[in-house]
Amino acid sequence: MQIYLAPMEGITTFIYRNAFARYYGGIDKYFTPFLSNKSLSHKEINEVSPEHNTGLTVVPQILTNQTEVFLSIAARLADYGYREVNLNLGCPSGTVVAKKRGAGFLSIPEALDAFLEEIFDKCPLNISIKTRIGMESVDEWEKLLTIYGKYPLKELIVHPRLQKEFYNGTPHAEAFRKAQEILPLLPLCYNGDIVSKASYGAITDTLKTVECVMLGRGVLANPTLPITLNTQNSETSPNAEDLQRFRAFHDEILEGYREIMSGDQPVLFRMKELWTYMRRYPGLTDKQLKQIQKSKRIDEYLGIIDEMW
Repeated sequence: MQIYLAPMEGITTFIYRNAFARYYGGIDKYFTPFLSNKSLSHKEINEVSPEHNTGLTVVPQILTNQTEVFLSIAARLADYGYREVNLNLGCPSGTVVAKKRGAGFLSIPEALDAFLEEIFDKCPLNISIKTRIGMESVDEWEKLLTIYGKYPLKELIVHPRLQKEFYNGTPHAEAFRKAQEILPLLPLCYNGDIVSKASYGAITDTLKTVECVMLGRGVLANPTLPITLNTQNSETSPNAEDLQRFRAFHDEILEGYREIMSGDQPVLFRMKELWTYMRRYPGLTDKQLKQIQKSKRIDEYLGIIDEMW
């Protein structure tokens, strides 16, 4: 099974990716948080610079509905040595969707088709797509698959939820099966709600021919998950050695952000966001999480972390 790490804005940054690869691994391909600036901002350049991704298989993701923006970013990425770029058609955020980007682009399939025709004609890189199955109804999915089937996609990553569902409810497994039926020769990757070995088993039992999965929140909560999925090992509570490794992983992320950010607040904002996912792994109590979220200085924050260990 191929295992990918999902792009999560502000979370799965190059600092997180490098620390994850060093202490855990098991990821075959990392996708960057989305790029949207035609000329690439300083922050975006940091994300995709080859020196920040040494030894990792990384695919930059682009969020746009404008061909000139997509092609400009893709040309810059080609100069960096990338061979693949991913188009974001899955982000369900209201502000993104309102601009007809991300999952919002799915609401205008004719415009999407024209966009794809131009970028596949002119882009110097292989193109993969990460998509939802529609905006309001699963009935939209078949038309979208027909559009995708017209182009030589490197891969189609399917999060089988509608935009309106955000991350709620149960993913529509039948939508993924429909993609397998309609596009049998296209490499497909499943994304959605794989947070444990049990949930992984449920997906692979339902979608028996799936050969690739993308993980997101499940990895943030339990970084041992990718390795566990590809072994016969059962999930167990972390022991002292596991917790020591997790602490080293945490500290490398913290120091990475301290090196590139000025002041305590931006660094703490990133770490607090991570802890909303990571809290389950070391058995963090609600009281400790509240203390972390209230911390205003890094030394105060580290005092709470030290107490946890």
